[in-house]
Amino acid sequence: MVQAMIKIGEQTNRVLNIVKAKYGLKDKSRAIELVVSGYESEFLEPELRPEYVEKIKKIKKGKFHRYDSVDALRKQIENA
Repeated sequence: MVQAMIKIGEQTNRVLNIVKAKYGLKDKSRAIELVVSGYESEFLEPELRPEYVEKIKKIKKGKFHRYDSVDALRKQIENA
């Protein structure tokens, strides 16, 4: 575990005290960990929701054509 001395403002200190009391945490470092883990899960590349993964799998099962070049695609479109 890493130890760090940090300077925080009065409002931040109050918020940490509220978080600490609300969740029954032993100290402010645990409150900081809780707040940071909440931030991480909300804003930093969260895992894909299972519904989205299923949707992508269904899309991949569709019929697709591969083209070697844009010209081959144009030829296919023009002949359709």
